[in-house]
Amino acid sequence: MPKKPDHHLLICSTCKGEDKAEALRTSLQGKLPSGFTIRKIACMAGCAHPTTVGFQARGKAQYLFGDIETAQDIRALAEFAQQFQNSTDGWTNATDRPRPLYRKTLSRLPRIEAEERS
Repeated sequence: MPKKPDHHLLICSTCKGEDKAEALRTSLQGKLPSGFTIRKIACMAGCAHPTTVGFQARGKAQYLFGDIETAQDIRALAEFAQQFQNSTDGWTNATDRPRPLYRKTLSRLPRIEAEERS
C-alpha cells in the first residue's frame, strides 16, 4: 500500500501565474519521494523572488526557496525533498542543501514544538 502523504511541496501560483506553477508541478511530478504531495498556493509572499516553493511537514522546519527557474533547480528541489524527508526535524545547514538552492533559500522556520501541559 502506498505511503500516505505527510510531506508537502508548495508552489506559488501568483507572481508568475497559474500556467508557470502548473508547469513546475508537472516537472516535479514523479521526481519526489513517496509520501509527498504537491500543492499550488495563491501567494506565498516571495514576490521579489518568483517562483517560490515551500516545504512543510508536521514536526519539521519549514523552508521557502525562490527564483526557481531552471531544470537544475528542479533537480535540486527533488534532491532536497529526499533530504528533508529523511531528516528527523527538517533542519539542514545551507552547505548541506543541494548547491543550486544555496542562494535561493528565502527562509527557514523552526519546527513548532508541542506545548507542554501541566
